[in-house]
Amino acid sequence: MAVFLLLGKAAGALKEMAVAYRYGVSEVVDAYQFTMTLANWLPITIVGALSVVLIPVLVRSRDDDAALRRRFLAELHGWVLTLGLLLAALTYVAWPWVLDFAGAGLDSETRRMSSQLTLAFAPAALFTLLTGLSAARLRARERYINTLMDSVPAVVILVWVMLAFTAPDVGPLLWGTLIGYFVQSIWLLHLAARADGRVGAPRLGFSSEHWPELVKAAGVMLVGQVAMSFVGPIDQYTAANLGANANATLGYASRLLSLLLGLGAASVGRAALPVLADVQRRGDAERARKIALKWSMLMGVGGALVTLVGWWLAPWMVSLLFERGAFMAEDTQTVAQVLRWGLLQMPFYFGVLVLVQLLASQNRYRIMAGIAVANFLLKAGLNLVLAPVMGVHGIMLATSLMYALSYACYTAVALRRPAVSVTS
Repeated sequence: MAVFLLLGKAAGALKEMAVAYRYGVSEVVDAYQFTMTLANWLPITIVGALSVVLIPVLVRSRDDDAALRRRFLAELHGWVLTLGLLLAALTYVAWPWVLDFAGAGLDSETRRMSSQLTLAFAPAALFTLLTGLSAARLRARERYINTLMDSVPAVVILVWVMLAFTAPDVGPLLWGTLIGYFVQSIWLLHLAARADGRVGAPRLGFSSEHWPELVKAAGVMLVGQVAMSFVGPIDQYTAANLGANANATLGYASRLLSLLLGLGAASVGRAALPVLADVQRRGDAERARKIALKWSMLMGVGGALVTLVGWWLAPWMVSLLFERGAFMAEDTQTVAQVLRWGLLQMPFYFGVLVLVQLLASQNRYRIMAGIAVANFLLKAGLNLVLAPVMGVHGIMLATSLMYALSYACYTAVALRRPAVSVTS
């Protein structure tokens, strides 16, 4: 998992270098960052909730009759395809209202480019849901090639941006995004079929005995995911009202931060859920709890070390990745300062990832949803207080404090031994 993440994040870093070289801190990047965050938030929210509840169900379904399991998967694909088409249409139709509300602080040229980018991000909603389902099937089989496939959109965008000969506009980003998401979804569908078996034509229905459990858990989990999913749009809305290029500055710092988060922690977090679910399936709940607590402590210590080193190296990292072409030295200093405030979240983010997987493997979705709602309320309140005083730095500090709350809550819950049969 860590090797695949390293390769995938390297591709993402190269893509960010190409975008910085061509566009710098400009209205194009403002439009791209704004559109990507708001258009992706609902599909990513659904994928996040579906993955957490679906992977344990897929692990338990290994004991099912092969024909019944194929029928369950065919119905899953049918409903995901239907929902994806509806989301794609909704994104395109509703975007003018999104710009009027969330993008009121953007200038007219940025709003125009954002409207153009929906031609890529609307169909990307469908591709994101299909990719998420295929990835869940692979992870349930403890196959992690989907992590490497996460880099496909970045690679395609990189190639399109570097080969474009037109004046700087959103065209290369638009086509790179559309084609990248499409290729990723088709490729992962093929890999999932090889690992988990072919399922035949998608169909609509609820014939499987797993549906009641899955729908109930997904409904509870979606509440928390929706709450947490608003963090990204709130940050974009807050940044859009701080002045020109605030979205671009926040975007560069966030993308560099995501590289560090992914390389260090996502590998353990993604790999933990199917393993912990399998331990729970074998009836050894106490062992799963001890494994998760031990790894959470180790990851928290590792995150603290990353914060210390990253704070010192922040200007160098930003300069290495972005400072070329239209991205100037003064932009490096601005982004590096924002990045430093974001690094404060590292110990808490690293530590909480495994604990999230533990509670998911125990089906404690109501507790997870409650913590997510508390995180969102704290984040929203801190953005209102800190952003007017500290600017973009305040947005990052608010995120760090949000993860501190999350870590404290998950640790308190994990330290309590659950009942033998946990249902919430």
